[in-house]
Amino acid sequence: MLIEICSENIDIALKAQEKGALRVELCNDLSVGGITPAYDEIEQARTQLNIGLHVLIRPRGGDFYYSAAEISRILRDIEFCGSLITEEGKVVDGVVIGALSRDRSIEQGACREMFAAARQYALSITFHRAIDRSRDIFKALDRVIDLGADRVLTSGGAESAFEGRETIASMVKMSIGSGTLIMAGAGITPKNAGQLIAETSVPEIHGSRLSLLDGFV
Repeated sequence: MLIEICSENIDIALKAQEKGALRVELCNDLSVGGITPAYDEIEQARTQLNIGLHVLIRPRGGDFYYSAAEISRILRDIEFCGSLITEEGKVVDGVVIGALSRDRSIEQGACREMFAAARQYALSITFHRAIDRSRDIFKALDRVIDLGADRVLTSGGAESAFEGRETIASMVKMSIGSGTLIMAGAGITPKNAGQLIAETSVPEIHGSRLSLLDGFV
């Protein structure tokens, strides 16, 4: 079981590493659901961390419908992450991206651009919780699989992954053999993690609680 720790700053990321995490998602401002961290913070994190580093690429909070200017910014941020190589030769491992159209379906044009930019730098691609805002989570998953995401972060469309565990279990079954993993996230606690994993068969979970690492690493 891989546990990804959502880290709002470098200090949390370092604590996650100390506790044995194998990967962190670096972001800022979780009060709005997370946004892209500053470039110097990304560089600092990559320099100091010896574990997997994924970076959230999201220009603002709110909806996931982006203007042309915002998509251009997302592409620049992906390029920065892909181009970053520290003096020790460390690179960013992946980016967390995604977009919806105004009708809350997957914005395939924008996503294709984002995915192509990430692939150019061999970055792992996680489609973020925009999927939980989609009008039909299963159709959305089908589109994201077709686009070639490595994983999808989801609460199953519910407020918490535990509440959405039946949907997540169905998403896991749907993704078998596709090359796209389902990663459960949102409201996962040490008390409900075991049951969630058992009932959904997710290979990865995502949370901000460092205590999630206890008993798994």
